[in-house]
Amino acid sequence: MGRLDNKIAIVTGAGSGIGRASALLFAQEGARVVCADVSGREAVTTKTIGDAAVAVHVNVARRDDVEMMVAAAVGNFGRLDVLFNNAGFSGPHQSLLDTDDDFFDRLIAVNLKGVFLGMKAAIPVMIKDGGGSIINTASAMALVGRKGLAAYGATKGGVVALTKATALDYATDGIRVNAICPGMTFTGLAGAGDDEEPPADRKLPFPMQRFAHPREVAAAALFLASDEASFITGVSLPVDGGYVAE
Repeated sequence: MGRLDNKIAIVTGAGSGIGRASALLFAQEGARVVCADVSGREAVTTKTIGDAAVAVHVNVARRDDVEMMVAAAVGNFGRLDVLFNNAGFSGPHQSLLDTDDDFFDRLIAVNLKGVFLGMKAAIPVMIKDGGGSIINTASAMALVGRKGLAAYGATKGGVVALTKATALDYATDGIRVNAICPGMTFTGLAGAGDDEEPPADRKLPFPMQRFAHPREVAAAALFLASDEASFITGVSLPVDGGYVAE
């Protein structure tokens, strides 16, 4: 028996990295999954899963795309139980003065507005169906500062604030809203293939001294999506090898 048996889930950013690992794990645990991405690789993830998944090409910064994504879950599977707002990007490390206005606007559009739009489209469906679980990908940079990541950290800090307030708004509707805050993760967006393992001999400057593998972050999302987390809402969970504890 799987931890997400009979649940319908949407995973954004499902074409690579944390999103792909989460879509595969959710399906392994019994969910039917809408794999959403802007890259075109959502189809590859869906093919790997098989009949329990559908692919949708989605730019999470566009309201029409996001509403179509939620409609795809309902149209194909009849309901929506889990939304994992995972899509996002970081870009180069830059000081505030070196950060281009257009780049900042794009970060806000994808990393923060994308979460807002996803929740706004999903929550009415979840209320109608009696509740659900929303997981938003923030970052360890939402909880601490880091040189060169002012713009990125601001968007992810916004995700944490949005998560907490939305959790309070809909707690009595049976909707749980939580965030995960990954640290340095060895993902496709960082230049690694989906099946590559992090380099074991590279020591990183935080307690566990290594990269996370996407499946380790996916495991945290699975827990928050599952009924095992039924009394957890409004939490921002670091999955960071101890980075923010220092």
